[in-house]
Amino acid sequence: MKKVEMFKAINRQGTYTTKYDDAKKKFGTDDLLPLWVADMDLASPLCIQETLAKRAAHPLYGYTVYPPAYYDAIQNWMKKRFDWSIEKEWIVPCYGVVPSLNFAINAYSNESDSIIVQTPIYPPFVSSVKHKKRKVLDNTLVYENGKYHIDFEDFESKAKEAKLFLLCSPHNPTARAWDEDELEKLIEICLTHDVLIIADEIHADIVYEKVHHSIGSFESMMHHCVILNAPSKTFNIAGLNTSYAIIPNTHLRHQYIVEQDKSGITNGNPFGIEALISAYENGDVWLDSLKEHLKGNIEYVNAFLKEHNVAIKAIPTEATFLVWLDCSGLGLTHEELKVFFYKKAKLGLNDGLSFGKAGEGFMRLNVGTGRDVLEVAMQRLIKAVKG
Repeated sequence: MKKVEMFKAINRQGTYTTKYDDAKKKFGTDDLLPLWVADMDLASPLCIQETLAKRAAHPLYGYTVYPPAYYDAIQNWMKKRFDWSIEKEWIVPCYGVVPSLNFAINAYSNESDSIIVQTPIYPPFVSSVKHKKRKVLDNTLVYENGKYHIDFEDFESKAKEAKLFLLCSPHNPTARAWDEDELEKLIEICLTHDVLIIADEIHADIVYEKVHHSIGSFESMMHHCVILNAPSKTFNIAGLNTSYAIIPNTHLRHQYIVEQDKSGITNGNPFGIEALISAYENGDVWLDSLKEHLKGNIEYVNAFLKEHNVAIKAIPTEATFLVWLDCSGLGLTHEELKVFFYKKAKLGLNDGLSFGKAGEGFMRLNVGTGRDVLEVAMQRLIKAVKG
């Protein structure tokens, strides 16, 4: 299979996919190019396709247990990709990262407790805290000279009253891959003030020039954190609802399991289990090629904006397939900005304000598609700018 064919965008309309079939509900029109929700228009690797076809050929799809191969695959993946040795007992099979985030909030805090988040942030971070009647402490990321960094002085101030810290690593939507020293500073502050870290590391596999450091791989933090991860973003299998938590501490793990069990969401998805095993056992080469493709798409968008002198700046994309666009140079109010993209440019991007007040004036572009699709998107953009 040639790389150009492997990473060609696939028409997903009519397959009940959120990104396309929910676009009219999201944007008020269905005549735009959807480049929003964080899954890709690219086929999952052939190994997963073949594995699922083989499983589907068996005519029974009943209640399913998590086999030893499931745990082995996760352990081997963590060692192979991140040089992190984990124990089988640390792994807790889950339905999805967002439900797990909610279970963790319930398990480790009480109503009215304070929880730190770092906006602009993936919307469920804030909504989950609010739905659970906890207090949001916003350690807003500092946007300076076209880049984002952490305000550690503010973080420590908020840590003094916080129970939990919801860490997004790599960060969505800013696409920061946190440096080792940044994570060490966060760890030091959290340990000093007895703040438990719940880390969403779902984008860990898609980091470019840097190295992803799981918060759980720091020996000092190992027993004071919960790691949430999944193969869903990496291998484009979000619809199979298979994720996992890595919880080294026995007591924390028991607390989490009790909360998850209360939800009744404990059964395994036979296709999700098979897909995870197949991806982690045989998806290495495909993933490396995918990262090359995505990196090329990111570089294309950056080059286009500069070449055509568009008053939009793409924030450096260190990880993920999501490009965070600073659109303040267009001189539009945020409502005017949405009209510009949705009605004039006919492009369906994520509204920056949905990531918090700090996202005002920004839009999030999903480049997990074919290059030809991005070329169409950029032509629509430049036409709208000039028009």
